[in-house]
Amino acid sequence: MSETRSVETTAADIETAIEIGLAQLDVARESVIVEILEEPSRGILGLGARQARIRLTTAAPPRYQAPPAATPEPEPEPAPAPAAAEPRPAPARPAPQARREEPEEEEQEDRAAPVPEDELDDDARVGRATLQELLGKMKIRAEVVVLRAEPAEGEQAPWVLQIRGRDLGSLIGRRGETLAALQYITRLIASRELERRANIVLDVEGYKARRAKVLRRLALRLADQAIQTGRTVSMEPMPPYERRIVHLTLRDHPDVTTESVGEGENRKVTIIPRRR
Repeated sequence: MSETRSVETTAADIETAIEIGLAQLDVARESVIVEILEEPSRGILGLGARQARIRLTTAAPPRYQAPPAATPEPEPEPAPAPAAAEPRPAPARPAPQARREEPEEEEQEDRAAPVPEDELDDDARVGRATLQELLGKMKIRAEVVVLRAEPAEGEQAPWVLQIRGRDLGSLIGRRGETLAALQYITRLIASRELERRANIVLDVEGYKARRAKVLRRLALRLADQAIQTGRTVSMEPMPPYERRIVHLTLRDHPDVTTESVGEGENRKVTIIPRRR
């Protein structure tokens, strides 16, 4: 029998709630049934706003079951001095299909061990204390752990203030806008206390890490499309840090270049095939 699993999530919009639920269930989009329990509403001037609430239901793949044994034939009448029958080898079971390693890698990354307290500098300590105070004022119960991001070329690796807890979709928001605003406020307060720019970034339950992997795969796929068609491919509008991921992914690509076009919330990345 297959085991049915389900999870309910909330977020500022339906797509974000679905993405959170998929991460919790560790399954692909096509493997779940999406049930919209409550539509989001922006309210009037921010009053009466209501988040989207959905339920994702999925069935785990059935475990391997050995084929039923063949019905034994009736034994013949006993004969004098019967020769011992050589035992027939049991049919070989098919090798179980290997699971995708990517979700496990993502889970390991999302649940990475925090950096030890004695290895934190002022940026990490002040940033964490600032974020914890903001979350308390927002009446959000969550844990803040400090991780170390991978350094970009020529840049110092920032501290990642990872927010962990339950039902934190409201901290992400549409296209990560709420998370970006919370990061801006946290950086601003911490930088004033440090009297310099605080080298910190915020994440919620590994949302940015998962989103970065999706964007890198999408950028490479659309680059192939641009090469095959010989036409410029436009991506959807994205915030600055997501556009930067795309630019860095394709920066050294031999056959395409990238360019950001548009203004404000409509600014997006275009992938342009190189003319030979």
